[in-house]
Formats: sequence, C-alpha cells, structure tokens
Amino acid sequence: MKASLDYQALPEQTPVPSSSGVVLAAYDLGQADGSLTSDRNLLFAHATGFCAGVWAPLTAHLGEYRKVSLDFRGHGLSSVAAHGMDWAGTAEDVLAVIDAFEIEKPFGIGHSMGGASLILAEQMRPGTFSGLWVYEPIIFPTGESSTVPEGLDIDDLSEKNPLVVSALRRRSRFASPGEAEKNFASKPPLSDLCATALHAYVEYGFEQLPDGSISLRCQPEVEADTYRMGARHDAFAHLGEVTCPVTVARGHSQFPGPADLAPLIAQALPSATLQEFPSLGHFGPLQDPSLIATAVKSAVAAVAAAT
Repeated sequence: MKASLDYQALPEQTPVPSSSGVVLAAYDLGQADGSLTSDRNLLFAHATGFCAGVWAPLTAHLGEYRKVSLDFRGHGLSSVAAHGMDWAGTAEDVLAVIDAFEIEKPFGIGHSMGGASLILAEQMRPGTFSGLWVYEPIIFPTGESSTVPEGLDIDDLSEKNPLVVSALRRRSRFASPGEAEKNFASKPPLSDLCATALHAYVEYGFEQLPDGSISLRCQPEVEADTYRMGARHDAFAHLGEVTCPVTVARGHSQFPGPADLAPLIAQALPSATLQEFPSLGHFGPLQDPSLIATAVKSAVAAVAAAT
C-alpha cells in the first residue's frame, strides 16, 4: 500500500527488543530538515487497536521536531507477548524504545492506552520525560476514597465488557484497502476519524496479502485482551510520583467514558493542566490532527520555557 501524499510515510522499522521476548517495531522520523536535534524529541504512543502510522497526519504538522513512534506489543509490526497484554509491558515498550534510540528526556504524546503507558513508564523510571501530553489516558481511580464516574464499570473485565465484545467481533479481513476505508467511514466509532487518519490506519494497521486482500495486524483477540487489562494496573495510585509537567486532554463528555476520568487524573498529578476539546470525542487526535498538533506545540513550548 502506498502512502498518502497528505503525510510522511513511515521509515523502515527499527526492531527493538522489549520485555517478555517481544520485538517492537519503532520508527525514527527525524526532522523535516533531516537533522536529529536531541533537545526537541517527541515520542508518540498510540491507542489500543491502532499503530504508529496513525500519528502520521498529526506529525505532518510538527516538522520542526524529531519524532519517534512505536507499535506497541501485539500491534502493527510488533510481536505478540506470550503472556498477554499486561500494561506494565506496554510501559516497558516505551522505555525500550527510548533506550534503543538513546533519547534524552523526550516529550511524550499519548492517546488512550498510549497515554496511560507513558505515565506508567514515567512511574517506572522517574525523570524519563521532560513533559507529557496525554489525551484521555485510561487510568481508573483506585483506593477507598476514589470515585469512579457513573457509567464506568472498572470491574467488568469479562467477556461481557462492551469493548471486549466489540473487539472480538471486529472484522479482520477486507478484499481491498478501499473496501476497508468505505466500511469504517460508514459506521462508528472509526467514522469519527478524519479521512487522512482513516487512510493511515488502513495503510499501516493492515497487512497486504498476496491475493490483494488485507488483514488486520492487531488481531481481535489481542485487542480484546488489551481492553481486559485496562483496569488492572495501579497508575492512579502513583500519580503523585509523576513530577514532570503533564497536560491531560479530553474531548466532550456527552457519554460515559474516558473523558470523565481526565479531571480526576489531572487533580491527582502534582503538575498538571486539564485541556478540553468539546468538539472532539475519544479519538480526538485522529479527528482533528491539526488542532491537536497546535496543542502539542504549545505544551512543548511551555515546558521548554520553564526549564
């Protein structure tokens, strides 16, 4: 599949060993001028079911920065962990990529699972990031005094969990990329993606087969297991240990979901800003890449000005 002219094609993957025998696919996009300035490093972490390539429409607006991204275990071109999708493993994926590329104090940008994984990575190795910008990270409140927003059942990790059910039913093969894009554009939730991000998802999230058909790289069973593990980490209990500046962004909260968690997460962090995008939903970074890129630039500049 050829890259769209609307964004920079991913470079050749760099294999990066992570924990549990996983080998990650990581990507160093460098900068628009070809340099690799070490003090302007951005690390991008995608959401469940997606891959590094979906950031391409957004990173197209960030040419002045060095940009690194990864396919999490079980996603994109990365291998699957033998013992499931524990989110401690996705945090270890983040740290493995930082070490492999020898990145010093990058600024992390994460979406959903990716945002949670960045925070978990900072908790595992304090001082890793200069700052974070995370959109609706999946971090559920824990502890006796914590209140889970109404409509969010963090104990429902069974096969009845709607996200698990939806993932297991996901269609994993299409006759062509065009058929896949038409299918996703016609129904939620992927119909929320802008056309360029949807094209990138099909381009990088699927494997081209010899007969011309395409097959989903993140298999439904892996996506379902990732959702199952979403409430089985203790990131919330340790948010007070994250001392770098963090922007916690969220879309509208018209329906119960991750947007309701964002204020609770921001309140528990020592140095956090809550940023709201009322016109966007949970897939905000893939709905309006230009708007989100502007927000990321502002957050990076604020951190740079404070140091």
